[in-house]
Amino acid sequence: MILHLVDGTYELFRYFLSPAAAHDRSAPPELRGVRGVVGSILGMLEEGATHLGVATDHVIESFRNGLWPGYKTGEGMDPRLTAQFEPLEGALGALGVVVWPMVEFEADDALAAAAAMGAADARVEQVVVCTPDKDLAQCVRGDRVVQLDRRRREVRDEAGVVKKFGVPPASIPDWLALVGDVADGFPGLPGWGAASAAVVLARYRHLEGIPERAAEWDVPVRGAARLAATLVEQRERARLFRTLATLRVDAPIGVDVDGLRWTGPRADFAAWASRLGTPALHERAARLVATRAVAR
Repeated sequence: MILHLVDGTYELFRYFLSPAAAHDRSAPPELRGVRGVVGSILGMLEEGATHLGVATDHVIESFRNGLWPGYKTGEGMDPRLTAQFEPLEGALGALGVVVWPMVEFEADDALAAAAAMGAADARVEQVVVCTPDKDLAQCVRGDRVVQLDRRRREVRDEAGVVKKFGVPPASIPDWLALVGDVADGFPGLPGWGAASAAVVLARYRHLEGIPERAAEWDVPVRGAARLAATLVEQRERARLFRTLATLRVDAPIGVDVDGLRWTGPRADFAAWASRLGTPALHERAARLVATRAVAR
């Protein structure tokens, strides 16, 4: 089986900001993003997905906000967007899809935990993590756990992660600790950029492996002395940033691989489809259930 794990937060942002969604008058304005995501997930099922889970940030804040005061919050987000998270979770649940609405942890943590669960199950041929988010690159394992950017239709396996970031998946948290992540609200270390961090971590893998003295580095990096000094002076901050960037595979997801099998919509999905302005969504879901029953 192939396990599909979807970043529902990213998908909701994507459809909320979509010009096509903005010009679509069939769905209520306050649910246009939701309708887009639900239709997209149903499309994945129609294309053959059988085991699927969607993670959302039910609230934007998480345990990481207690570790770093500048960590991302919901401040400044369009209230029309934040108001659609709960309806999204309700509509997807009615579709019969497993949803992880995260509160203490983040959606990315749920995806990481589910990816680890899937990779540990010998019955799972491949885990496909559907998000372009660089944080999730740390979950990639060979071609068994891959990332899929559904908008660009790009698949990124372990070789693809190295090609894009210059480091293997296991070094992504260290790379983010040095470079920073503007979207998540932590700055990285002064002077360290994507290229310098990639060169150093490609050689030494993790923060602890980087020699304190630039003279001991056996890779050429411009401004190495300054970068080494900064890392020595701010090593604890770098470790904190790595903690922020490290996804928690122990996040509670409350389901095993078998629980992710889609068996059809609940009875209330018809009402949700009508509320979303697209009764055809329910008809499509019912038709798909019938088709799969015949195929069995």
